[in-house]
Amino acid sequence: MPGKKARIEEINHRMTGSDFWNDQQIAQQSVDELRRLKTLAGPLDGLVTAGDDLQVLMEFYDEDSTAENEQEIRRAAVLLDSDLDRVELQTTMSREEDAASAYVTVQAGEGGTDSADWAQMLLRMYARWAERRGFKVEEVDISEAEEAGIRHATILIKGDYAYGYLRGETGNHRLIRVSPFDSAGRRHTSFAGVDVAPEIDDNVEIEINWDKDVREDKMRASGAGGQKVNKTESAIRLTHIPTGIVAACQNERSQHQNRATARKMLMSKLYQIELDRREAQVAAKHGEKSKIGFGGQTIRNYVLYPDQFVKDVRSGLKVGNPNVVLDGDLDPLLEAYLRWTLNDQAPATDELE
Repeated sequence: MPGKKARIEEINHRMTGSDFWNDQQIAQQSVDELRRLKTLAGPLDGLVTAGDDLQVLMEFYDEDSTAENEQEIRRAAVLLDSDLDRVELQTTMSREEDAASAYVTVQAGEGGTDSADWAQMLLRMYARWAERRGFKVEEVDISEAEEAGIRHATILIKGDYAYGYLRGETGNHRLIRVSPFDSAGRRHTSFAGVDVAPEIDDNVEIEINWDKDVREDKMRASGAGGQKVNKTESAIRLTHIPTGIVAACQNERSQHQNRATARKMLMSKLYQIELDRREAQVAAKHGEKSKIGFGGQTIRNYVLYPDQFVKDVRSGLKVGNPNVVLDGDLDPLLEAYLRWTLNDQAPATDELE
């Protein structure tokens, strides 16, 4: 904490200088860092203040044990508990990459049109969550399915700690419902995979042999058809041959811009692989079950029929209204997972209740 406060004071002092904005890029990086540091320091400062207030009220109560003073202590204790809760959540996002924006990729699993529709529902859920938080959502790449939904899509959610909140979303998401595409009205199970990677900045070094290890494919960007069909090969797809990781972009105006965005996304995905490798090594040392990545185990069940609930397999949290979750009210599930990572408990079993 002292280090963060010293850094905040240092940046504030630099911002008073007349030459602070001479280099716009460095100045903006400093402003962004200051905002993130204040986000971290705020809950801790609140915790200290609430603790001091509670101590003063307890001293008053020792001198005057009235019901009114007792109620004041109870209210202060509730406030302190709330501040403790925020600090606990903050401890789960202490890594440098947690403060970054996030690339979110959704891939339809087996199941035809139902899975493609489910993938689109998930994509909308994350976009709505981002909008609720005031984050910016940028479409990077999308491949629509033939009948309905999407085969896969990637969006960039830009906002402080977007990756920190969303990093636990990587894995398979299962939907159980009466299929709107089944004329017989039967129940279907659909799967979609989610992959989350931090948007890395220019300070992160990722070694890539672009000539030898990366294959570039040029494609026509998909459109709505008719006059909107892109007749030039402006979309770029990059494949990292050693790992098979693919990054594609088609939303920019030019091939050059799409290539730059695809390269940045590829580096972010490779960086995520390195983070997963380190996490697996730490987990192995402690005898823990490491996270299975994209296309791996089911991490959450969304049940719309016959019951209605959403249940996270790992934290065990069960939400009774799936519609609010699918509309972007993800915070309870995200925060429950982050707090679960602080515990030494084993992963929950994949049960539908």
